[in-house]
Amino acid sequence: MTGTLVLALLFSACISYLLGSCNSAIIVGKLIKHKDIREYGSHNAGLTNTLRCFGKGCALLTLIGDLAKGIIAVLLSKWFCNLLDVGLTASMDTQFIGYVAGIFAILGHVFPLYYHFKGGKGVLVGVSVFIVIDWRAFLIMIAIFAIILAITKYVSVGSIVASACCPVVTFLIQWFGSDKPLWYMILNTVMAALMGIWVIFMHRSNLQRLKNGTENKFSFHKTEKT
Repeated sequence: MTGTLVLALLFSACISYLLGSCNSAIIVGKLIKHKDIREYGSHNAGLTNTLRCFGKGCALLTLIGDLAKGIIAVLLSKWFCNLLDVGLTASMDTQFIGYVAGIFAILGHVFPLYYHFKGGKGVLVGVSVFIVIDWRAFLIMIAIFAIILAITKYVSVGSIVASACCPVVTFLIQWFGSDKPLWYMILNTVMAALMGIWVIFMHRSNLQRLKNGTENKFSFHKTEKT
């Protein structure tokens, strides 16, 4: 592993974690409602809980913020990678750097440096990075999420199923639409699997509520007064 690749990986990890730590649900809640979203509803600093507790306006801003930070993390990482000419010197496409950025952006979202390491579950951030990494995977996973949500009415189930499909979708798209060597496809698939597994792990409380029959179904209306 060359020095420039190590530098690119370190930059990607650090900048993505710091960006991921900027939790949109917490920021929006404090700026607009002057409240901490982690003290309401499911206590999760994410889009769904923001919608339920603070309404559509705050939820929209949270959506934009979480999508933006994932996209920016990957773009900055790819820019730095190209600046160092890593793609040529390491014989490695900068797509791999995008997965590194995605993993650490999710890590920052879940364990935000600025908010006592208590954040959200990383779904939006995880899916947003695919807009830059591979837009085809992004569209397929959004479609899977939407179909499962429409059938079950559970955001958590849609998120879990889409996350589980993430590595499969990543591999198939590369297999049928890429001329990269097999080892590189497997490497990217492993990175996508790590992202998916992490998001699923963060939904363990939702899985328990689903088992107990106490999980809330999705609604566009607030369900808790603030």
